Amino acid sequence: MLTLLIYTWFGLVLGVSFLATPVKFRAPSLTRPVALDVGRTTFHAFGKVEWVLSVAVLVAAALDDRGLPALVGVGIGAVVVIVVLQAAWLIPRLDVRVAAVIEGQDPPPSHLHSIYAGAEAGKALILLAVGLWSAGTL
Repeated sequence: MLTLLIYTWFGLVLGVSFLATPVKFRAPSLTRPVALDVGRTTFHAFGKVEWVLSVAVLVAAALDDRGLPALVGVGIGAVVVIVVLQAAWLIPRLDVRVAAVIEGQDPPPSHLHSIYAGAEAGKALILLAVGLWSAGTL
C-alpha cells in the first residue's frame, strides 16, 4: 500500500506541477491574471490532496511490517516537511502576489515561484526515491 500511495503522489506532483501548470501559461487566450488565479485555485486544491496523502503515507509506513529502510522514513518526513512549509509559509506569500496581479498591480520581482518550483522538484525526487526504496528496488 505504501509504495502505491507514494507513486500516486509522485504522479500527481508531476502532472500538476510539471505539466498542467507550465502548459496553462502557454495558452495564448489565457491572460496572466487568469492563469495565476487558476494556478492558485489548483494549488490550494492540490494542497488539500497532499495533506490527505501525507496522513495516508504516514499511516501506511507505520503499519508496514516489512522492515522498511530508515531512508524511507527520512524521505517521508522530508516530503511532509516540504508540504507543511509550502502550506504555512510559501503558498500564503504567493497568494499575496497573485492577488496583487489580479488587481492590476505589478509586484516587484521575487524568487518565491522559483522556490516553489524547487520545492516541487525536490518533493518529486524524494517521492521517486522513497517509492524505489519502499519497493525494494534501491
